[in-house]
Amino acid sequence: MRVDVAFTPAEATRVPTGIVVDVLRATSTIVQALESGYRRVLCCAEIDEAVALRDEVGDAVLAGERRAEPIPGFDFGNSPQEFLEPRAETLILTTTNGTRAVVTAAFDCDLALIGCLLNLEAVVEAARERGEDVEIVCAGVEGRFTLDDAYCAGRIAELLGGDRTDSAKAAVRIAASFGSPEEALRASSNPHESIVENDLVWCARESVSLVVPRFESMHGPAAAIVPR
Repeated sequence: MRVDVAFTPAEATRVPTGIVVDVLRATSTIVQALESGYRRVLCCAEIDEAVALRDEVGDAVLAGERRAEPIPGFDFGNSPQEFLEPRAETLILTTTNGTRAVVTAAFDCDLALIGCLLNLEAVVEAARERGEDVEIVCAGVEGRFTLDDAYCAGRIAELLGGDRTDSAKAAVRIAASFGSPEEALRASSNPHESIVENDLVWCARESVSLVVPRFESMHGPAAAIVPR
């Protein structure tokens, strides 16, 4: 099993198994929402796509952010702590970086999984049991490398083992340079760190969820994500 890390979505390649990571906060939010009982998450790249889907789907709530700010008229922002109990069957989510990376991975991977620190061990086990090449795709911020996603990718690559590419080895070394997940997330120069501070400690918890979200199918322009 070959294990690779794409530090930005632009570096991603077509692979059998992809794991999308946006630890602060989209993939953490997706894991939490499905953990809490939402039946699916529809990930949209654009705001207007999300609004149109709510009118179509019916029993759904709208959530998301742009540059970490809640979107006017939406039901929720992008804090995983807003999804501790379900308010509808479907969560429609659009974010600056994470949901775009999910939509891209839906087309680039035979199996696209959603990973973060919350489901660290579970997503590693799901990827490992297939025995095929894995690429961990970091959402980053507006196409740029971010330390928080690189750290999370390194933790996943470390547990996966396999034949690591140079980028995977680099991610593992990045992860090993920090004493704790919280330290790593705090060290990131995420430009919206003041906004996500309340979620940082929440998202830094490792392996507290057994949920492994996976791409099921396209629902119009949205990637439908369901529990594996």
